[in-house]
Parts: sequence; structure tokens; C-alpha cells
Amino acid sequence: MRMIKLGIREAGAKAARGPLAVAATALLTATALVALPQSTAHAADTLGAAAAEKGRYFGAAVAANHLGEAQYAATLNTEFNSVTPENEMKWDALEPSRGSFSFGNADRIVNHARGRGMAVRGHTLVWHSQLPGWVSGLGTSDLRSAMNNHITQVMTHYRGQIHSWDVVNEAFQDGSSGARRSSPFQDRLGNGFIEEAFRTARATDPNAKLCYNDYNTDGVNAKSNAVYTMVRDFKSRGVPIDCVGFQSHFNSASPVPSDYRANLQRFADLGVDVQITELDIEGSGTTQATNYGNVVTACLAVSRCTGITVWGIPDKYSWRSSGTPLLFDDNYTKKPAYHAVLSALGGSDGGGGDPGGPGDPDAACTAAYTTAEDWGGGYNGKVTITAGRSPISAWAVNVTMTPPQKVSTVWNGSPTWDGSGNVMTVRSSWNGTLAAGASTTFGFTVTRNGGSTTPPQLGPCTAS
Repeated sequence: MRMIKLGIREAGAKAARGPLAVAATALLTATALVALPQSTAHAADTLGAAAAEKGRYFGAAVAANHLGEAQYAATLNTEFNSVTPENEMKWDALEPSRGSFSFGNADRIVNHARGRGMAVRGHTLVWHSQLPGWVSGLGTSDLRSAMNNHITQVMTHYRGQIHSWDVVNEAFQDGSSGARRSSPFQDRLGNGFIEEAFRTARATDPNAKLCYNDYNTDGVNAKSNAVYTMVRDFKSRGVPIDCVGFQSHFNSASPVPSDYRANLQRFADLGVDVQITELDIEGSGTTQATNYGNVVTACLAVSRCTGITVWGIPDKYSWRSSGTPLLFDDNYTKKPAYHAVLSALGGSDGGGGDPGGPGDPDAACTAAYTTAEDWGGGYNGKVTITAGRSPISAWAVNVTMTPPQKVSTVWNGSPTWDGSGNVMTVRSSWNGTLAAGASTTFGFTVTRNGGSTTPPQLGPCTAS
């Protein structure tokens, strides 16, 4: 693994994690997904449901070898309405020897997804990495034949089951040259291999969206300009390209660029959909949450941004696990970043999905949690209390801490503790009287004591 220019390891390093696969079925119109199915009956209280209400999908990279883990499968089934294979649809997994295809692991995830109404992104048909050795040894004519046969066989097997295919992945170099990356395909077939791959893909499955996918193209730079020029050329000549994928791997050395939204929009203006395909953001707490929220907001601001996929479910299975870049921690607890994403999508979970959250229209009052400030040893939490359809004169809510976290200070509320010292009941003080629909807040300071970044969980708000 190496660090690339902007500070993110090359996306090919993701292969170092365990094999991953994909799934789902969704028929397409010529230009857009048919309404994506939701995997939950509760509208707007999960990522997939909230995204669907915005006309988008919200997906995750999925590993077949984790589907037997109850929490993994339950989180996938509840929160997401699209899946992407991380490894199990790559060339070395599907065609380890020439002409001999092995679809078992990929099929396992496809069947899992189809049975739960999820859609699927196919990843990836032509890529310089994770190629079986026999591909690199082919001469020009054999390589062309093998590439076209691989596309045809794989897309035929999954015809009608994939909403978007990454037809070609990571074909451009990093840096300022804007040149194509050296690979068996580029070196032997020349620049035309990308167009040929797209034409073969269209002939095989006319209904699937055909995407070009790359990393470090999230802002306007030499690499994204080169991709932009290629896409513009393809559209002008009728080469069948429908979408561009932006991997969006971010960390402190490669943050979300200030022109992220503008870059998505300029590609959309070419007449293609844009998709955020491999999102992960290293960090924790408020900073990570803000960055995630900004990415989702940018996608929603671009009408042709059709969906977002995060590159994994819990941090422990991420290809960058040490950077804790995902929406769920190792115990599948929702992180502040999760709440920021759900909020940006217009959903609500009451600070962790508890009753009495802002999406409950019949509650006398609701409670919603946010992290206000975050530092190494602790953070400030803020809870917003909102009256329901009638005025209230007092309110109370339970706040459950994850040990060894401890609350050191509370303001704008009167706290009491249970015997364990982990559950704090906060009651109104001077701010108990609220008109219908009015809000107030209370806050508290938490010391982590070396513990996790898991945010507090709120119980239902009660009122009189």
C-alpha cells in the first residue's frame, strides 16, 4: 500500500481487506433508477429510507463472509437500500482462469439483496488491479478478446439485476499530467480500450447504467479535468456512458474539497449522472460528522447525483479501520457521523433512534441529540427538546452514557442519576414551559476517560 499525492492510499489497497460482494435488483429507465425499494417500514428513520424520500439510494460495500454475522446483516438490512461489491465481482474473483467463471460468492450477496428489495452497483468490470496472472500475459488480440468476453459473460449473468456498473475503474494517473495509467489494457490496447469496454457493456445489458469510476477526482484538478474531457468527448460522439463515480475517500491530508459540489455539478451538466461510490472519511466526533453532512448536502444539491455508497458498515471492517472512517463503530453503534448523514437526508432518529425523537408527531415532546464541541478527552453534548402539538409546562429525558464516559457538568437542566451512574435523567429547570412546537436546549460536558466515541443515547421525552 502506498500514499498517493493527496494523502489517500490508492483505492486498489482496498483489496487487502477480506472479499466483498454485491447484490440487488432494480430495473432502470433509460435515464434514471425506477423508485428504489426501501428496506424498512419506517419512513425517514434509516439512511436508505431517508435517501429514497429524496429520490436517491444510500448503499454500502458488502462482504459475503460477514453476512453470517447477525449484527452485520441486521444493520445492512435495516439501514441500506443498495449494495456494492468490494472485491467479489472483480476479475480475479469471477474469472480466476481464462473462460472459467466463479459466481458463487457474488451470487450469495445478490440473492441476499434481491430477497430484501435492495438495489446493486456492479464493481468492477475492467481495472488494472486484482487481475489474475493470466490476463497480464496476453498479447494484444487475446487481451481484447478476453476483456470483451469478461464484460459480456459477467453482465449477461447479472443482466437486469444491476442498477449501475463501474465499467472501467481508475484508468487515469494521479498528479498533474492528466495522463492515462499504465496497465495491460492501456499499454496494449491504447486509449480506445475504455470506449470499447463501454460499447461492449451497452450491447450486453442495454438497461444498466454504465459508469466510469475513479478516486482523487472529487475536486477540480488535473486528474478530474482529464476524466471530464473524456466524458465530454464520449457524450459528443455517442459513446454509451451514463454516469461518473466519485470514490470520495477523505482524511486530514485529503479533505472534502471546497469545490466538491461544483465539480459534481460540472459533470452532471455534461448529461451524465454522478454517484458517490466509495465514501469514507477518517476522523471522529464533530469534525467527521460535519464532513459527512457536507458530502450528503452536496449530493442533494445536484439533481443528477443519484446516490451515495459508504465503503463498508462498521469501522472494524473498513480497509482503513485505524482511521475509524465509517458511520458505525466496531460495536455497530451509530456514530455522530451517522446522525449527521441522516439529518442531512431529512430523516430523524431522536438522537439514536429512540422513541420521542423529532419524527414522532404524537409525542408530547421530542428530544434530539447533537455533539456541539469535541476534543481529545471529551465533548459537549446538546439536546433539543421540542413540544408537540400542545403546550407543555415541564419535560424530562433519560440520557444513557457508554462507560467509562462520565458527565461532569450539566446546564439548562436538573440531573439525577440511577444506581449504575450511567443513566442520567435530566428535568427542566427554568425552561420547562414551551408553547406547541417551541424548543429549548440543555447541554452537558462529557469526559471520555479513555473510552469510545459512542454518543449518548436518549430515551423518550416525557412532558406534563
